[in-house]
Amino acid sequence: MADQTTESATGDRREPIVSQDPTEDAGPAAGPAPAAEGAPSVKHLHDPQAGATNGGSPGVPAPLHLVVRIRRYDPEADTVPHWEDYRVDAQPTDRVLDALHRIKWEQDGSLTFRRSCAHGVCGSDAVRINGRNRLACKTLVKDLDPAKPITVEPIKGLPLLKDLVVDMEPFLDSYKQVLPFLVAGGNPPTRERLQSQEQRQRYDDTTKCILCAACTTSCPVFWTDGQYFGPAAIVNAHRFIFDSRDTAATQRLSILNDREGVWRCRTTFNCTEACPRGIEVTKAISEVKQALVYGL
Repeated sequence: MADQTTESATGDRREPIVSQDPTEDAGPAAGPAPAAEGAPSVKHLHDPQAGATNGGSPGVPAPLHLVVRIRRYDPEADTVPHWEDYRVDAQPTDRVLDALHRIKWEQDGSLTFRRSCAHGVCGSDAVRINGRNRLACKTLVKDLDPAKPITVEPIKGLPLLKDLVVDMEPFLDSYKQVLPFLVAGGNPPTRERLQSQEQRQRYDDTTKCILCAACTTSCPVFWTDGQYFGPAAIVNAHRFIFDSRDTAATQRLSILNDREGVWRCRTTFNCTEACPRGIEVTKAISEVKQALVYGL
């Protein structure tokens, strides 16, 4: 069967839909019957029982038959978000991002989500999976319960744009306010600014932040107070406050001493648990509080 290219009502081009059934060329009877009008919102990728489930290769695990439940929202058609179910076959080592790709490429091209590197570095595919903030590209389906629906929804606390995509501008505005860059006073050096291993180790943990917003959008204070800087902004301030080459630590501490700064943190540890990079976020926030009270 020839590849098909579809186009959404908004004019967006969709990816080609390629048949996964080697018997499809045998005629229309070989393919699945179209869904009847009014059928439930469970959409089938293909019949899991059709053909060999493991490709006929010994040692290859049989695919898992998943139900992926996605919280959908189209601002042009919906007044409130709603849930839709999709059936997907996946290997145990597949990631949730792989399942989302299969749904978008082979079932519903209107599904909208962010992703870039797909290797846990860019941070663009942070979503709530089974009620927890995670990166879709780092969450393996075998680490979830395949016997139950896998729920995928947008991260909380930021304006919802469409499906799994949120407006990151409020998050990035807070990040920009803490001066997340090196400020080195004095004349330009004639050589690199030296730093000992101990000085570098002092802020090493907070250099790992990838701005995925998983920590900030797991924070109950951030959910209820749109003015709170949030854990990610404080983590990135920490990275430069304790950098021996930086000269703007006092300025950053003054910014974070605001009523919506570090003192709004309630030490619930949600941020630390949500961080996909393993940053000790709550510890970093505590160290900034100590610097405000006792000095650097």
